[in-house]
Amino acid sequence: MSEIKAADVSNDQRLLAHEEAASSPSLAGKRRLASLDIFRGLTVALMIFVDDAGGDWPAIAHAPWDGCNLADFVMPFFLFIVGVSIALAFKRVSNKFEACKKVGFRTCKLLFWGLLLQGGFSHAPDELTYGVDVTMLRFCGILQRIALSYLVVALVEIFTKDSHEENLSTGRFSIFKSYYWHWIVGGSVLVVYLATLYGTYVPDWEFVVYDKDSILYGKVQSVSCGVRGKLNPPCNAVGYVDRQVLGMNHMYHHPAWRRSKACTDYSPYEGSLRRDAPSWCHAPFEPEGVLSSISAILSTIIGVHFGHTILHFKEHSARLKHWISTGLVLLALGLTLHFTHLMPLNKQLYTFSYTCVTSGAAALVFSALYSLVDILEWKRIFLPLKWIGMNAMLVYVMGAEGILAAFFNGWYYRHPDNTLINWIKEHVFIRVWHSRRVGVLLYVIFAEILFWGLVTGVCHRFKIYWKL
Repeated sequence: MSEIKAADVSNDQRLLAHEEAASSPSLAGKRRLASLDIFRGLTVALMIFVDDAGGDWPAIAHAPWDGCNLADFVMPFFLFIVGVSIALAFKRVSNKFEACKKVGFRTCKLLFWGLLLQGGFSHAPDELTYGVDVTMLRFCGILQRIALSYLVVALVEIFTKDSHEENLSTGRFSIFKSYYWHWIVGGSVLVVYLATLYGTYVPDWEFVVYDKDSILYGKVQSVSCGVRGKLNPPCNAVGYVDRQVLGMNHMYHHPAWRRSKACTDYSPYEGSLRRDAPSWCHAPFEPEGVLSSISAILSTIIGVHFGHTILHFKEHSARLKHWISTGLVLLALGLTLHFTHLMPLNKQLYTFSYTCVTSGAAALVFSALYSLVDILEWKRIFLPLKWIGMNAMLVYVMGAEGILAAFFNGWYYRHPDNTLINWIKEHVFIRVWHSRRVGVLLYVIFAEILFWGLVTGVCHRFKIYWKL
């Protein structure tokens, strides 16, 4: 979380970050980049919205394969925000060893919470049980991907800090020259990803169906590939790398591709798989896997570039001009790659076109929020999102991962389905509007997102923050 260095001279100078920005949310609001807090809060709220309403509104849920729905912007937005925060948090590095120690400790905490919440131990909020067979532990997840990107980009920022200061110059492209090491790392990441994606030979493979609801439960299924450079669900290099590195048992067993037309007659909704569905429809796939997470580092590098812009340019107009032009270029590049069929938008594979489109969208959203909040100072209307953004980990764990909902669901009347939460959703929202889809939508907005806005507002009032 990024704080802004206090100064009494100009508003532009107050928008320069203190080196401890990311770890001290208790300081006064005027010392924070409010638009970044609000962007973080908006992204957390968006995650809750698409996760809890996406089942009834598939147009906002993750695209089954190619394409980019609203839910597919959440992860890149988080990584972009992490990048901006890194640039502000490490504006000054007096002791590289101490800075690396903090980065390593924070990375370990992210990995711990990621394994605990998404590894299979927590069954919240629908099941009132805990525990996981360690032979089936899911290794990857949202926080694990953030941890990897944070670790790599933060270390690059720390160890290239001296070169930044030596190469500060003026000119249209001086900011790219000053931080050339970041672009070397970003280019290397892209080359490794593309070379692996298109150059790896994917052989035929087999798997055991572990879905107890499937008629194929316990049976061995085979998938025919024997190809190179394919980006389809069964034969892409991303899945192959994960099967080799992670192991089939440690991957995600309910991938979004199950909602595709090839797998279910209920597409784009979730539903039982077709009897004649291809064998790969029953297979696991890791959407936050090894190769796709390497590609995701580029989203954080783009975010750190936007953070450098705050430090490099002193005028609002110069910052916005650079941000908006960069965002539009990224959008144009990504959409061109997609619509010319050179590379599809695909969140599951984290393709380069997907990186460009989502980073470009993040750039434009951040520019809009910066204009409204930090320049025009329209802060009051965004207060709930700001509070959520200042306590994002609390809302993610207790709200997005359903820990608080699971607690309330543990107190039921005669049957586990008769809970307070289900009663409110059914009687206050769905029956009032005589529509499940509309009722669920309003429930998520008011009983979840607005609720957490109020809770974090109270936490902010008493300076209670969940810090990593």
